[in-house]
Amino acid sequence: MSAAELEICRFGHDDLPQIRQTIIDLHAAAAGPDRDDDFKKRFPWFVDHWGGNAEFSCVIAYDGDDAVGFAYGAPAVEGREWWRESLDLPPEKSRTFSFSELAVHPEKRKQGVADALSRALLEGRPEGLAVLLVDVKHPRVQALYEGWGFRKVGERQPFPDSPVYAVMLAELPLTESDISVES
Repeated sequence: MSAAELEICRFGHDDLPQIRQTIIDLHAAAAGPDRDDDFKKRFPWFVDHWGGNAEFSCVIAYDGDDAVGFAYGAPAVEGREWWRESLDLPPEKSRTFSFSELAVHPEKRKQGVADALSRALLEGRPEGLAVLLVDVKHPRVQALYEGWGFRKVGERQPFPDSPVYAVMLAELPLTESDISVES
């Protein structure tokens, strides 16, 4: 299987009841043994939180009938972009898409799935910026996003029991060459 052979389907807020369990199951598979971490056990709450946003956007990659990965997020509330506190000089672009989650089934990694999902989620977005968080204990994942045009602008621990995350920011649209690295 190559990423070019995948069918990538788009979903929104109204589709959450149909895709919720698929997202949760893929996340559990991708998390592996870390899925028993108390913070990660709350993942269904995050799915409901993000999916509850009227502008929620999700893409799921299918290999035949099997879901192999997903990515989702939603536009940030303009003027309340928490990531701006990480910068001394804010960028000129003002609207931000919050890229919340990306997960690929372990058996489908290193085949371009993450590239394809990220490209599908971010292409055509009306926002000028995209922001995401990456656990600072995962430098390879951070390098993946840097290869896609994101840059670290700070660190943040959004919840007392969450990891410390690198705050990563990119200008949209990403160029074709920005999305070219697969972990």
